[in-house]
Amino acid sequence: MTEVTQVTKTHRGKDIGYVRVSSAEQNEARQLEGLGLDRTFTDKLSGKDMNRPQLSAALEYLRDGDTLFVHSMDRLARNLDDLRKIVLGLTERGVHVSFVKEGLLFTGEDSPMSNLLLSVMGAFAEFERSLIRERQREGIAAAKKAGVYKGRRPKLNEAMVIDLKRRAANGEKRAMLAREFKISRETLYTYLEKPTLTA
Repeated sequence: MTEVTQVTKTHRGKDIGYVRVSSAEQNEARQLEGLGLDRTFTDKLSGKDMNRPQLSAALEYLRDGDTLFVHSMDRLARNLDDLRKIVLGLTERGVHVSFVKEGLLFTGEDSPMSNLLLSVMGAFAEFERSLIRERQREGIAAAKKAGVYKGRRPKLNEAMVIDLKRRAANGEKRAMLAREFKISRETLYTYLEKPTLTA
């Protein structure tokens, strides 16, 4: 499938970054810090599926000779099938894919070893996420059994939601509101669409 080498910057095309963070509070700048990229696409939402606007934009933007830099495999995809599909699709188009944390560069040159590495490392990342989810479920079940699990409490009270809606309606930038109220952009939109109890 692809040849794997140590991560190095290429000069045939552009160096493009893709960053995914799960909320507005996370610092996306640290993921690809110091690489001097030509352009970076950033999604601030869950990576549970492929429905990510900036990932789609990055995949469409990339051209033959470009290199896509991603902090780690789990930032690009949350399961092995999606990971292989993206990497294979890009390398077949002449785009190199660099995973900074793992120190791997996929170039599109045939190599059984690179195919094995992509599959094994992607499978380990997927397995690790499954273990984390299982531990979370077990912890919640134990807390419920002990009578101490209260569930996730709303981040904002009714008065705060009213204030948030008023300010958004007045044209304040939603990204700034999300930071001020310490909520993600997804949560902010949920609050804006939710009816309030009082006017």
